[in-house]
Amino acid sequence: MKLTEGFNLLATAPDGIKRLRKLILSLAVQGKLVPQDPNDEPAGELLKQIRAEKDRLIAEGKIKKDKPLPAIGDDEKPFALPEGWEWVRFGTLFSLEYGDALPADKRSNTGEYPVYGSNGVVGSHHDAFVKHSCIVVGRKGSAGALNLCLSKGCVVTDVAYYCTPPAGIDLQFAFKMFHTLNLDILGKGIKPGLNRNEAYNLPVPIPPLAEQSRIVAKVEELMALCDALEKRGQLEAEQHARLTATLFDALAASESAHQLQENWARLAASFDLVLDRPSAVDVLEQTLLQLAVRGLLVPQDPADEPASELLQQIRAEKGRLIAEGKIKKDKPLPAISDDEKPFELPRGWEWVRFGDVASISSGVTLGRKTAMPNPVLLPYLRVANVQRWKLVLHDVKELVVDKSELERFSLKKGDLLITEGGDWDKVGRTCVWEDNLPTCLHQNHIFKVRAIFSEWNYRWAELFLNSNDARAYFASSAKQTTNLASINMTQLRNCLFPMPPLTEQSRIVARVEALRALCGQLRQRLAASRDTQGHLAEALVAQG
Repeated sequence: MKLTEGFNLLATAPDGIKRLRKLILSLAVQGKLVPQDPNDEPAGELLKQIRAEKDRLIAEGKIKKDKPLPAIGDDEKPFALPEGWEWVRFGTLFSLEYGDALPADKRSNTGEYPVYGSNGVVGSHHDAFVKHSCIVVGRKGSAGALNLCLSKGCVVTDVAYYCTPPAGIDLQFAFKMFHTLNLDILGKGIKPGLNRNEAYNLPVPIPPLAEQSRIVAKVEELMALCDALEKRGQLEAEQHARLTATLFDALAASESAHQLQENWARLAASFDLVLDRPSAVDVLEQTLLQLAVRGLLVPQDPADEPASELLQQIRAEKGRLIAEGKIKKDKPLPAISDDEKPFELPRGWEWVRFGDVASISSGVTLGRKTAMPNPVLLPYLRVANVQRWKLVLHDVKELVVDKSELERFSLKKGDLLITEGGDWDKVGRTCVWEDNLPTCLHQNHIFKVRAIFSEWNYRWAELFLNSNDARAYFASSAKQTTNLASINMTQLRNCLFPMPPLTEQSRIVARVEALRALCGQLRQRLAASRDTQGHLAEALVAQG
């Protein structure tokens, strides 16, 4: 396969454009990008001229005589060169010169000459310390970073080197060839620094001068094509995001089963365009959750016992538990006004405050000064362990509590775990504690929600709390400090919670679980496709 034939494959593979640029440069320095011309003066003659000029300058005392570099062994040559090319040590042709100190407060910044740091232009100055075009190589910090100065002068600061190729080596070719030497790998130390003596020992390929020019022209042509592919890819990503947002917003805005059917048909017609990347599947899954909590994912059954009956049973059970001293009587929550309701509920559903239908408590505060006559060491969950829909238990810490506190802080099957906050993704993350896990406690930055009434569908509560509607409530209610946010127990208790009939809750949960499983399979197929595409791209690179 020719390089140009594989452009689209490489460009759409993971990190495709970056790898494509690397491939182009790799092929260029191997002599595989343009055909050789037997009429070109061979590089051997060019190198003789460079050595002669260097000897003259040494004899005239204009440059110092360098320590001779060892010959290049066959085992050091990474690939075979075309006829007319030569291998030489980097230091035979190129010299990395130290830059000069020019602190920021000493720069005139009047625009005459660019000032280069280790990774590019950092200002300007009225005077040029380097009086010609050059290659700037990062020495400290961004060790090995490469920049090309094409102006007639510049300032290179003391965190970088500069290099002016000798006559007979095209500046642009040298710059492109430098990119294939992995100079950044030579950087060492906590703040990486590039030792130029290590760079001097690297073997570099040198083509005839005429071929250098042809290589530069071809590389620039192909890099321009890469630029176009990159821009096209960005444009396609923006267009894809707009298409996805439009279709999914219309789907989520459905107000009836008929509207949902129409909007779903519109989306289904574009499935191959819309669901071609994991991010789109994530949006689809969240949209399905939004439809589910609004009663649009499964049909209502008029034979279902309405949610009002379920709420009466929950209130009766809560009153009994308070009377028996098993739970505390909370401060009454305010009535729900019509302007608070984020959407209209189907017939048979009810709006409630979350704290009216579940018992919410906090966890163990770390570092507290509490007497522990009967200490017990147990695992406990932190915010990092509680993700949306799942627990991550490969890194669970332990702490000591007194035996008398186990009833208060231990987790039971069906308990919901809700994160208090952190960054925005951590606010209100919800998952369920299962009974097949060992005895465990939870930290005070995780709320525990336990059923008041035995016929409580904790999966429905988990589904709603992970939906966009609940996340919007948390976002509007959360206390914000810089990039962090958190909700408190009062805000969680006040959260509006839609209650469908109990049997409909079960139907919705089952439907959502099936659809989420399909979304998971789709993500896996997309990932496998991307992996296959990546392997094909790697094979193309190796073939090149």
